[in-house]
Amino acid sequence: MVNNMVNSQASGIPPAPRSCAGCGGKIADRFLLFSMERYWHTRCLKCSCCQAQLGDIGTTCYSKGGMILCRSDYIRLFGHSGACSACGQSIPANEMVMRAQGNVYHLKCFSCATCRNRLMPGDRFHYINGTIFCEHDRPGAALLNSHLPSLQSNSVLTDQKVC
Repeated sequence: MVNNMVNSQASGIPPAPRSCAGCGGKIADRFLLFSMERYWHTRCLKCSCCQAQLGDIGTTCYSKGGMILCRSDYIRLFGHSGACSACGQSIPANEMVMRAQGNVYHLKCFSCATCRNRLMPGDRFHYINGTIFCEHDRPGAALLNSHLPSLQSNSVLTDQKVC
């Protein structure tokens, strides 16, 4: 979910004290942030991963699975859409994922396009024109000499929602 942040400056009349959603303390600062229907000290609204103060880096933050994220970490964890690049379905925030060339996949969807075998952590695969192939089924395998496979090979790594 994308959340817009509003930076409010106190007017001449002091408002009723508000509680910070981050630390629970009273907000007596000159500036405060309003995001996700809650008020925050500017220092308390931080990315759950990189700890960047979100008010300092933009006017938008993202929330998913109880995490508050900057744009970079949201894209890193969930891809541009938060959806699996193979099936298009949403990826829950607590689910392990596989990644290839900036795309994010459900574990069950990360499989060879030819044999449909699911690739496991540690398996070698080839990512060619947006398509995943296992080591055995990569196109043109018989035609490539021994120096070219390393150019297309990748190691499968899992990635968790934890930063």
